[in-house]
Amino acid sequence: MKILFIGGTGNISSCVSKKVLECGYDLTLLNRGKRCRAFPGAQTIHADISNINELRVLLSAVQWDVVVDWIAFHESDILRDYDLFKGKTKQYIFISSASVYQKPLASPYITESTPLCNPYWKYSQEKIACEILLQRLYREENFPITIVRPSHTYNTIIPVVLGSGTEYNVVQRMKEGKKVIIHGDGTTLWTVTHARDFAKGFVGLLGHQQAIGEAFHITSDEVLTWNQIYEAIGDALGCKPRYIHIPSKLLIHFDPTLAGPLLGDKSTSVIFDNTKIKRFVPGYVATTPFRKGIRETLAWFKEDPSRQYINRELNEWMDNVIALYERLFL
Repeated sequence: MKILFIGGTGNISSCVSKKVLECGYDLTLLNRGKRCRAFPGAQTIHADISNINELRVLLSAVQWDVVVDWIAFHESDILRDYDLFKGKTKQYIFISSASVYQKPLASPYITESTPLCNPYWKYSQEKIACEILLQRLYREENFPITIVRPSHTYNTIIPVVLGSGTEYNVVQRMKEGKKVIIHGDGTTLWTVTHARDFAKGFVGLLGHQQAIGEAFHITSDEVLTWNQIYEAIGDALGCKPRYIHIPSKLLIHFDPTLAGPLLGDKSTSVIFDNTKIKRFVPGYVATTPFRKGIRETLAWFKEDPSRQYINRELNEWMDNVIALYERLFL
């Protein structure tokens, strides 16, 4: 099977690239070559996906069994890919997001038929717009799409509430005995999935004829509270985390940009029903519990001090918010 990944070296996609190569497939990575991750056996095309004229020349004579775009976020990205790959691939896979599902949820149990509606987060709204466009291209132009919706998937990120998962702030604060913020009372339910597990389900969809026109989420079946997630991080570090619970709406008052990630995602309890991916990919099961996976992730950060980036501005913001909340409410 001849497969093209647009991207393919990120937090999720690097595990998928490795799995594809383990399966013996012919993999080509199209990216700008800015990330130094080697995938022996894969071919690489160094190009800027936004330079469509260059890509037309590079890809003009090539037919693909599967094209996966890991870095499409806007309708313009979908139209560009459609222009490049119509008639040139048997399957086009769009990486959406589980944050597209209805917020607030009518039920915490999410299936692929859960309505798509997120009034809080522009990122999710743009992913929804991409999905709607792709479904139209499938119906009207017979463009062979499959949609995949990852949820909070980790490998080279630390799954936390505040800040980027690539930042080391929460870990460093825990190690120093400083308080970390958890939204609400920490009892909302959440699912974190190791990218290695995600890869097992994803690879089963490659070239799957019955997956054309379908949408899937791929997650672990392990459901944790946010308190348990932070406790597992602390346990992996060998320390007991000190955390403070602050209501989501109050955090948003201090930083309005948190409305999307909190109200549109992490402040809602979600339980993913993985029946569909298990039906299409028999035998799929996530086997990496978070307590084990987070130890691997933290070991990866520890290997290279340059990965342990501290966002000083975020640290100062958290210190100020904690101090103000304690003074006014505790």
